[in-house]
Amino acid sequence: MSTSEVNFSHHYVDQVIERTIAGKRIVGTVVLIALKGQLVYCRAAGLADREQNRPMHENALFRYASVTKPIVSTAALSLVSQGILLLEDPVVKWLPAFSPKLPDGRGAAMTIQHLMTHTAGLTYRFFQEEQGTYELAGVSDGMDIAGITLEENLRRLASVPLLYEPGSLWRYSIATDVLGAIIEKAAGMPLSEAVELLITQPLHMSDTSFAAVDNNRLTAAYADGPDEPRRLADNYDTVPFIEETAGFRLAPDRAKHNLAYASGGAGMVGSAGDFLKLLETLRLGGAPILPKSIVTKMTTNQIGELEMPYWPGRGFGLGFTVLKDPAAAHTPESTGTWRMGGTYGHSWFVDPIKELSVVAFTNTALEGMSGKFTTDLCEAVYAGLHG
Repeated sequence: MSTSEVNFSHHYVDQVIERTIAGKRIVGTVVLIALKGQLVYCRAAGLADREQNRPMHENALFRYASVTKPIVSTAALSLVSQGILLLEDPVVKWLPAFSPKLPDGRGAAMTIQHLMTHTAGLTYRFFQEEQGTYELAGVSDGMDIAGITLEENLRRLASVPLLYEPGSLWRYSIATDVLGAIIEKAAGMPLSEAVELLITQPLHMSDTSFAAVDNNRLTAAYADGPDEPRRLADNYDTVPFIEETAGFRLAPDRAKHNLAYASGGAGMVGSAGDFLKLLETLRLGGAPILPKSIVTKMTTNQIGELEMPYWPGRGFGLGFTVLKDPAAAHTPESTGTWRMGGTYGHSWFVDPIKELSVVAFTNTALEGMSGKFTTDLCEAVYAGLHG
């Protein structure tokens, strides 16, 4: 991908980045914009490490958090395209020990499609109150250093009742970690190796793995503070999320080693450029990793009219949100746009109608994921399209 003659005004995006950094809402960022298959904007701004005065570079490595989900979901769909997995497969076909019950003790028919659409009856610890059931069972969200295996985390997860009958509600959840365990069984290898074989190697995403490929390029991790972002403690920190919930439990040093289990929902580390490769591959039809028919299903709403808390106007495909109603979502994005983010401070979206892919990674939670920066940047991108 190379810079081209495609018309895009940098001015609006530059203004948003400079204003956000000057206002001490984020410490640093890398923003990439591809339009009609051409890279029209590429900027690293601010600091990768404020305390060391290390500037941000375009090849900086970020803790992906939920940016991991589209990668692992694509790996699962690669196995679907090969006929190894079926979306209709019961989870217990691949994970016989994973059979959490409903609150009344009944069994539940959970499928791979339920996992991929976040309709499986699961949740995240950070959505529950401080002493919620996941906390009491010791379930990890995949962003701490829990000192347990993926199998042990799933054992703990299966010991807790499901929130609802699979397929009846949509709730963002740890489901992609369960999906990662299924990929391991179906591919016959660790999740890290399966993702490399199926996704990162074919797309030459050499910066992306379940641990930083180069600690010297890894950004420091920050969180919103009253006056400026505060640096997160290396091995244990918490970031408030929604009022009366436990919030995020983060261990930035998780990215520096392979001691923590490979979390399919939150465990990868990589660069903005690598992730843009995946988005553009999917936008252009999926070759060489997926057939177009499966990409179409992945990028189409799969949950009908189920309500999505916190994301009005959006539905969910097989791994990320899909925009149904731009007015309800208060966004300039086109209907059909796919979008997600990551706890450590990331947002991204693909507008297929505009042939537009945007990756905006920061080192500041939660401003870079769900703060004003994300809406300001989105509006600036569309302003730039019109010059």
